[in-house]
Amino acid sequence: MELNGVRVSRETQGRLQHFAELFQKWAKTINLVAPSTINDLWQRHIADSAQIFQLHPKPARWVDLGSGGGFPGIITAILLAEQADGHVDLVESNQKKAAFLRVCLRECEALGAVHAIRIEEAPKVIRHCEVISARALAELDVLLDYAAPWAERNENIRLLLHKGRDYEREVEKARGRWEFDLVKHNSVVERDSVILELNRPRHRI
Repeated sequence: MELNGVRVSRETQGRLQHFAELFQKWAKTINLVAPSTINDLWQRHIADSAQIFQLHPKPARWVDLGSGGGFPGIITAILLAEQADGHVDLVESNQKKAAFLRVCLRECEALGAVHAIRIEEAPKVIRHCEVISARALAELDVLLDYAAPWAERNENIRLLLHKGRDYEREVEKARGRWEFDLVKHNSVVERDSVILELNRPRHRI
């Protein structure tokens, strides 16, 4: 099986398939994603989320903010399992969604843990990370506020963030308060979407 042109093992394919089955089951009772996108689960959500990991395809300590239906955090955790190393801390304050995420981690044998807490509280519980991911969560300047405590502990932290067509306005707004090294990656799944890679985010003096 290939995801965005990258081949994954039969074991990983099985884990992703099982996740898709769990997702379809839980989505009948919990609003995990926009209902109009469920029928395009593999391309719109799973393959789209896999792009994040493919930009940092090596064992690492991840924090996934607002994990919701598992995108991209569960997909990252499943892909890390193929390497048998790394860890994803999934932050999701909604208790029902957090329960879903825990079931996915356990049954898909993925590498991670779920924290059913508000994002603002997460740095007190999760002391260290190397990569932060988020998808359809908040504007860039807000995400940088969320990431700030971890960035203060690790100046080499990397943020990998899904953004839509309005990303340039968000970047311009964020630069009013923040400095960061920016790389834009065009999405291979959604024509109007990008993944913003931010390195060394720091407050403007």
